Amino acid sequence: SGEVLLDFSPIYRVYKDGRVERLLKSDKAPPSEDPATGVRSKDVVIDSDIPVSARIYLPADSVPGERKPLVIYFHGGGFAVESAFGQLYHAHLNPLTATSNVVAVSVEYRLAPEHPLPAAYEDAWAAVKWIDSGSDGDEWISSFADLNRVFFAGDSAGANIAHYVAVRAGSDRLESVNPIGAILNCPFFGGEEALENEHQ
Repeated sequence: SGEVLLDFSPIYRVYKDGRVERLLKSDKAPPSEDPATGVRSKDVVIDSDIPVSARIYLPADSVPGERKPLVIYFHGGGFAVESAFGQLYHAHLNPLTATSNVVAVSVEYRLAPEHPLPAAYEDAWAAVKWIDSGSDGDEWISSFADLNRVFFAGDSAGANIAHYVAVRAGSDRLESVNPIGAILNCPFFGGEEALENEHQ
């Protein structure tokens, strides 16, 4: 059926048959070596059951054993659109990694409305715990990232998620990850009162 149940244009629409149409999105971009910055990227699976995955970015001048700060990045999109693997965020993380001279892990989390909050928070924390527990031996993190200099970062809804994981890291014990800052770019926060159609 083409009958609209909820219309959140220009972000997404939900139809009565349960179908979700995302109106605001960017095409997927493969991991690569960026010609402009020399930054290399690759994709990793964090938890195939949930699923949670990420794209890791490595500066061009990286030398094994010379550790760089680690930025754990969460993309924006109102918790409902965009992707760590989309062209928009791939184009954003390459220069961010190069100019900041950091290793970056850009997290792909589940999106609303199919997966309402707290799914995005749970996925973000799963990514932090994956890094904290050794990243399944991922060579880029183990050889290049300084887990004593970790920043949580994001824009819009991703800044909200970065705030959440920073607060949680203050109360939940982490073994290896030492967060020293949060970078909240245009953070998206709601009010205390639920809006119409918000899940309780």
